[in-house]
Amino acid sequence: MIYDIRHVTSYSYESPVSYSRCSLRLEPRSGDGQQLVSHTVEIRPRPADRTVRHDFFGTHTESIVIETSHRSLRIDSRSRVSVSRRVPARDAPSRPWEEVRDVAFESTSLGPESPIGYVFVSPLVPVQQPVTAYASLSFLKGAGILAGAVDLMHRIRTEFRYDPKATVISTPLEEVFEKRHGVCQDFAHVMIAGLRGLGLPAAYVSGYLRTIPPPGKPRLQGADATHAWVALWCGEGLGWIGFDPTNDILVENDHIVLAVGRDFSDVSPVDGIIVGSRKQKLAVAVDVLLVD
Repeated sequence: MIYDIRHVTSYSYESPVSYSRCSLRLEPRSGDGQQLVSHTVEIRPRPADRTVRHDFFGTHTESIVIETSHRSLRIDSRSRVSVSRRVPARDAPSRPWEEVRDVAFESTSLGPESPIGYVFVSPLVPVQQPVTAYASLSFLKGAGILAGAVDLMHRIRTEFRYDPKATVISTPLEEVFEKRHGVCQDFAHVMIAGLRGLGLPAAYVSGYLRTIPPPGKPRLQGADATHAWVALWCGEGLGWIGFDPTNDILVENDHIVLAVGRDFSDVSPVDGIIVGSRKQKLAVAVDVLLVD
């Protein structure tokens, strides 16, 4: 499948901003069944400086500096991506989760693909006993890691309520878990916390999900959105497998990966600092179009 993706981020400020420094993580990744075909980013006002680097996790990160006074900032990202993934069936056999846990802890590699980097706590995903106990109900002794993860994903989908007004980026994991509501970011964090509490390597993935309008309804421009899910290391044979607890599906060809990290703080599409305005409004419009 080939997708054209447009992701427009717009900020409007209450008063003039004299200086902005931002980090952009808007270029889709290549690898694991996904290939970036093209990518451009148009920024207004024009930055005084643009530098590109790849962070520890392999994410293409562009740093921009704007030194002219401005009341608005518009970041228009356009990408074309080819996706062709083959994922195991939900009931496919897999190694016992305890074996995968032990192999992960014995890993000596410190590279971005190594499972050991995703076993421990991270800024937004603490390991908490209630969440670990919740996850453990899906991982009975000797159970296959794939079966356990599928069950945990399904339980989060059915036992948590999707509510975009219930949380913000800074809502603690403990509150999300207690109240059983939130959005894709929250559900991914809960699943990651449960898996790590059991000693399993779990990463946070940001990206896009193709949406299909209801029958007879037109597709609304800008109505798509960024999405978040979980990547779990399932052993040397299966490797990293994507699980989407918001929709209770394994990640296949409708998901496009932007960035991978320990939690949202590693992969935010746009972040940074400004000087000169106490209030701002943010608008995001995303289009994911299947072209082939």
